[in-house]
Amino acid sequence: MLATLGFLTIVVLLALIMTKKASPIVALIAVPVITAVIGGFASELNTFIIDGIKAIAPTGTMFIFAILFFGILTDAGTFDPIISKILKIVGNDPVKITIGTAILAMIVHLDGSGAVTFLVTIPAMLPLYDALKMKRTTLATVTALGAGTMNMLPWGGPTVRAASALEISVSELFNPMLVPFAAGIITVLVISYFLGKQEKKRLGDINLDNVKTEVVVDEEVEALKRPKLFLFNIALIIVCVVVMIKEILSPTAIFMLAFALSLIVNYPNPDTQRARVDAHAKSAFMMASLLFAAGSFTGILKGAGMLDAMAVATVKIIPQSLGRFIPIIVGVFSMPTSLLFDPDSFYFGILPVLAEASSNFGVSALSVARASIIGQMTTGFPISPLTGATFLLIGLTDVDLGDHQKKTIPFAFLITIVMLIVSLVIGVISI
Repeated sequence: MLATLGFLTIVVLLALIMTKKASPIVALIAVPVITAVIGGFASELNTFIIDGIKAIAPTGTMFIFAILFFGILTDAGTFDPIISKILKIVGNDPVKITIGTAILAMIVHLDGSGAVTFLVTIPAMLPLYDALKMKRTTLATVTALGAGTMNMLPWGGPTVRAASALEISVSELFNPMLVPFAAGIITVLVISYFLGKQEKKRLGDINLDNVKTEVVVDEEVEALKRPKLFLFNIALIIVCVVVMIKEILSPTAIFMLAFALSLIVNYPNPDTQRARVDAHAKSAFMMASLLFAAGSFTGILKGAGMLDAMAVATVKIIPQSLGRFIPIIVGVFSMPTSLLFDPDSFYFGILPVLAEASSNFGVSALSVARASIIGQMTTGFPISPLTGATFLLIGLTDVDLGDHQKKTIPFAFLITIVMLIVSLVIGVISI
């Protein structure tokens, strides 16, 4: 009975989200409440929901303040000198241009927003690609690979969702993945070099001496820039990352303190502070509310025993010989599943069942979660038709979705496999 109710909850949730009959936040709240009532747990609903929200609270709070922190630094123009330096270095060499594109996309994606990454990277690099007659599909691919791999960051959507769904800390999930993550970044740069060499061979001798790019200046945006605080802001980012990796403070505490400090130093005027918070509050609130709704969802499924029952049922249909390989299976298919499931459906609906099932085979649920974040809506998000950012990317580059997917998917899959192999070799994903 419980397993049936659990699977019914998942199926209805996926159906509502994927057919857009309900928003993810509404589906996450309403569906498990209804099935729990059907299962006779009406009197215990309050306890289940509160327990789930308590478990998710640190992650949700971290995400709110991470968004605000990086939003403040972007407003202050922290990344502008880096962008300008990259554009100056790449010159007229297609190899340098593709590598520079990847680096730029990765730096801009520190805030975890695909839309922002594409809105900054594409307009900055497109004039160079057009002037040299480099393929726009190359620009789209390199940008997608850089942003996709960086989406694994602890404050990135997939990692936050995975940690929330399994009620574990972001540090516990991500920190051991630093080496595979670095391998993924290196692979992106190698692929960018390879694509740049292809472009250079195709184009032959080229000259960019007479190329000029038009820069549109927004006076309101410029007024917010704080170039004199560049070193302070960069140092603050570095300190945050070091403290997080060394686990001196929790990610929640780190980003709360970093946000407050960055706001006070960059914008000491209280009215300006309120305006900057307001400017980024919408994106922070939307994701945080989704995470708390997911906490309610997970709390009900766990509290009612549906999750355990689904795991037992799943274990019965998985051959014993394959059970221990669940993390590998998840890792291999993590990128392709980005084409089938949006992140909310996968991380809140499917991952908990897979993780619980793997535990029954003696495999750590953490391994399954780590296997999922190497591809599911990380390397996979910029090619998925389920994300708006993908259409923003192909719209800015004026590239056909099919052409973009055809060129990018093999490279995105390669990056995922490299990270999976490294993870298995160093033991952070175990079977």
